[in-house]
Amino acid sequence: MRIHYDGLALPVSTKLVHQLQNLLNQNQIKSESVTLNFRDPTYSAKRGGFHPVEIRLEQHDNMWHFCYITDFAYIGSGPYAELTKELDFDFQSGVFQNLFGVFPIEQATDMYQIWEGNFLYYYLELEAFTVSISE
Repeated sequence: MRIHYDGLALPVSTKLVHQLQNLLNQNQIKSESVTLNFRDPTYSAKRGGFHPVEIRLEQHDNMWHFCYITDFAYIGSGPYAELTKELDFDFQSGVFQNLFGVFPIEQATDMYQIWEGNFLYYYLELEAFTVSISE
């Protein structure tokens, strides 16, 4: 089954789609929705590291569709640090959210391209993430 990415409000790359498609095929997903979690096992508020990322896909008309891509980060310091959404690209609602507010998703094009390039580098080149998939 393919992932739909043509005509989205943000320029999701073929490279990202192929990586996600490979993960779906390797895990033989049977449900109509899936959440992919990319985690740096050493990431913490104290030591930093690579931000956790969550990608949600749902099936419609024999095709996977992006629901959202969320990048999390610790906000605050010391014992008060909380894991919070830092960047949220919500394809279903058509909004982009960051620490400064909520905006139409189309305003996040430049931010998304930078984020995606970094994410793919961390995932493919640095092998920074462990991946878990929940259906």
